[in-house]
Amino acid sequence: MRIALAATCLGDAMFPQAPTAVVRLLERLGHTVVVPEQQACCGQMHVNTGYRRQAVPVIRNHVRAFGPVADGEWDAVVVPSGSCTGSIRHQQSMVLDRAGLAAEARTATAVASRTYELSELLVDALEVTDVGAWFPHRVTYHPTCHSLRMLGVGDRPLRLLRAVEGIELADLPEAEGCCGFGGTFALKNADTSAAMLADKVRNVTGTGAEFLTAGDYSCLMHIGGGLSRSSRAVRTIHLAEILASTRERPWLAESAGGAPVSESSGTMRSTPAGDASKGATR
Repeated sequence: MRIALAATCLGDAMFPQAPTAVVRLLERLGHTVVVPEQQACCGQMHVNTGYRRQAVPVIRNHVRAFGPVADGEWDAVVVPSGSCTGSIRHQQSMVLDRAGLAAEARTATAVASRTYELSELLVDALEVTDVGAWFPHRVTYHPTCHSLRMLGVGDRPLRLLRAVEGIELADLPEAEGCCGFGGTFALKNADTSAAMLADKVRNVTGTGAEFLTAGDYSCLMHIGGGLSRSSRAVRTIHLAEILASTRERPWLAESAGGAPVSESSGTMRSTPAGDASKGATR
C-alpha cells in the first residue's frame, strides 16, 4: 500500500520518535510511506477549545495536504494519535460545513474515511497483528480516552502488543480511567487534572512495569511528567516504537542517544523536530 503519514504537530515539535517509528514499521512491512510537506495541525486544539472560526484555515490546510487520498493517489492516511484521528474523522467536515464550505466538507469526509489510527490501520486495513516486533520488557498499556471512546479501537493495540516477541504485558488497574490531560483541561482544571494523574501514576507504578505505552504521546507526556516525580521509575514509549523494534534493530539501543533515524534516507529524522513536517516519499 501507499500510505500518507500525518505526523501530528506534537509529534513534529516534541516527539518525532513516534512518526519515525511508524515509517520504519510500515516500510518493514513492505509499504510505501509518503510525508506530505504542507501538513501542519489538524485543528483539534482549536475546535476543542471553542475556536471553530479560527480552526477553518487550519482544517482547510489539512484537507488540502491529504486530499490526494480521496482521489486514490494514496491508499490510506495513518496517524500515530487517537485524538488527532478522532478530530479528523468527527470534527473537520462539520467545521467546514458550518463555515459554508460544502465542497471542502465533502473532501474532508472522503479524507476522513481513509484515515486510520495506527492500530486500526494495522489490524483492520493491513490485517496484521504480528508485525515481527521484539521488545523484551515488562510493559503496561493505557487506552487513551479518544482512542477508546471516540474511535472505539477496543483491544486492537493489545492484540498487537500480545504478538510482540519477548514482551511481558502487565494489566493496568482502572485502565479505562482518564489520565487527566485533555489538552487545555489540564490547564483550566489543574487541581482535578492533578488528582486524576495521581490515580493513574499510582496504578501504573503498581504494575511493576518498566514501560508505559499508549497510542498518544499527548497522554504519555502528561503521565510521564507524573511518573518522573514518583519514587519508581517507569519510562513512557509510544505503541509505534515498540512495534518498530526488532531483534536486528532494537529500538531502545538506537534511541539511547536520541530518537533513532528511519532506515530510509529523507527528511523524517529525529532532529531537528521540524523535519517531520517536510515532504518525502518513501
